[in-house]
Amino acid sequence: MSIRHPFELLIRSKHTTEPIRHAKRQWKKRNQTFSFSNTVLVLALLFLFIPLFVIIFYSFNKSKDTTFTGFSFVWYQKLFLSSDDLWHSLFNSLLIAVSSGIVATILGSLAAIGINWYKFIGRSYIQTMSYLPMVLPEVIMGVSLLIFFSGIKLSLGLLTIFIAHTTFCLPFVLLMVSARIDEFDYSTIEASHDLGANEMETLFLVIIPAIMPGVISGFMMSVTMSLEDYVITSLVSGPGSTTLPLYVYSMIRFGVSPVINSLSFILILAICLLTFILRRGLKGFAAAH
Repeated sequence: MSIRHPFELLIRSKHTTEPIRHAKRQWKKRNQTFSFSNTVLVLALLFLFIPLFVIIFYSFNKSKDTTFTGFSFVWYQKLFLSSDDLWHSLFNSLLIAVSSGIVATILGSLAAIGINWYKFIGRSYIQTMSYLPMVLPEVIMGVSLLIFFSGIKLSLGLLTIFIAHTTFCLPFVLLMVSARIDEFDYSTIEASHDLGANEMETLFLVIIPAIMPGVISGFMMSVTMSLEDYVITSLVSGPGSTTLPLYVYSMIRFGVSPVINSLSFILILAICLLTFILRRGLKGFAAAH
């Protein structure tokens, strides 16, 4: 099997035969008293979630230090009544995450459709280059964007952060939508043409609804990556454009307030609720299409 470029294995369509599916089903039905993979899974989940439970626990601590002195809502009170700068940084993060996620999703989805379904000169090279922001270190990405903004005389601020986040989120949308396109039934396009639909109608009425789960997943991935980014944001931010990661890092010099724990618990609840809603919605949408 020849590979034209290093990322072809990521985007090549895979066809699973019935014998392979049968073998997988039989393997899952086996009875095991001990499974090394399950043990590793449990340990990995504990490693990931124990810090979250620690944050939630100390958000109700009356004391500011790590010694638990009593159950209290004092830090939630300070969060809602006297943390204007914190809420402002969170608003900046949400504004940039949602706006850059929308733009990256639109551009990445259209790029995935064009790259996977149309043949043009330099297609394989464009496809390879589009994945570079995923593998380049964030410091290199941030410095290159900073040099670019300085070269075009663009003042650092929310706009430069928005452009930077759109740039590094776009490849992830492209990859996730391309994976969805690999499972697309091309006969539906032929059927839409036979029924008289033109190319634009086929795009909006057939293709986009069919790949919508991949599009929504790409958008959520973009929002998540934008919210947690620090390295690139710190290099391309300017006065008055503090995001939540920058604000939290600036607090380290004076000691991180437990108010951050309270805000983290609220964000965890919001993300869990949103994930549950989207999971049920995407399953229903995928079943309908």
